[in-house]
Amino acid sequence: MKSLNVAMVGFGSGARIYNAPIISSVEGFEIKKILTSNPENIKAAKNDFPQAQVVQDYSKILQDSTIDIVVVATPNHLHKEIATKALEADKHVIVEKPFTPTVKEAEELIALAKKHQKILTLNHNRRWASDFLTIKKLLKEKKLGEIVEFEAHFDRFRDKIKIGWKEEKENPGSGILYDLGSHLIDQALILFGPPKEIFANLRVQRKEAKVVDNFELLLFYPGLKVTLKAGMLVKEKGPTYSIFGTKGSFLKYGEDVQEAALKTGEKPKGHPNWGKEPKEIWGKLNTTEEQRLVESEAGSYQRLYENVYQAILGKEALEVSPLEAKKVIKVIELAMKSHSEKQIVPFS
Repeated sequence: MKSLNVAMVGFGSGARIYNAPIISSVEGFEIKKILTSNPENIKAAKNDFPQAQVVQDYSKILQDSTIDIVVVATPNHLHKEIATKALEADKHVIVEKPFTPTVKEAEELIALAKKHQKILTLNHNRRWASDFLTIKKLLKEKKLGEIVEFEAHFDRFRDKIKIGWKEEKENPGSGILYDLGSHLIDQALILFGPPKEIFANLRVQRKEAKVVDNFELLLFYPGLKVTLKAGMLVKEKGPTYSIFGTKGSFLKYGEDVQEAALKTGEKPKGHPNWGKEPKEIWGKLNTTEEQRLVESEAGSYQRLYENVYQAILGKEALEVSPLEAKKVIKVIELAMKSHSEKQIVPFS
């Protein structure tokens, strides 16, 4: 099997927990270089990947002809700059979500990738979360009939402000709408496509918070309302997904188990039960035809990287296209416009 060499740009918690362990579990990828200047992250990089070279100068990656792929896991406002340099150095690029703070920056990167004929994709890994895979299958099978209402939550309880760029107002792309909202929006667009109209309410609920830490986003379609919500002061969580159709409903509690596993240092490689949810959090289907628990599909974050590998070799179409990721940023921009103007805004 052909080996593709990977360079990680950034090795904070996002890269260390959600990217590197998955990449290293996918056959055909080798993490060769890691760019970080933080002493704690340098130590972690050397400990997790002793075979990789840890560097503090980006040029060491850009000028290395053996590096095939650059994974951009830096603060959001740096995505455009880091990815641009990688594409200009003829590297394939995987960007941590969200794509960029603006649609304009996303379009510039898409054009550059096309010019250099390189793969440009996003780590929208929640497409391979067990609950979302289950819902995709359920809707494809028309178990609920025609969907009239869909509500998804990505809630947390974090009453203390976490020091870092995600909580800093001066950094474009900060706040929960970009962070957790990117996942919810991407899932909605995959299931239902672009909406006709958008309405958003964005809030700062914690006293010391400087950026949006709660949002409610409504996407309007003919005959369908999609509600996406996230907050940082949700101690007792309700359903993660509530779906209502002409034949009945589906309620799903709990969270995809892959994130918790990654936080404890587990990896998909050699893990026969990876991504499998316990029965306690399986969703409940209640329709005019049946009432039952629906066994969750096994989650598979690694599928994203497996697809990138095959796409680079020309054997598969890219599953997370940058054009799709750009639409996520467009929804975020329109959500901010809607909130500012206090009105429904058209998507087109």
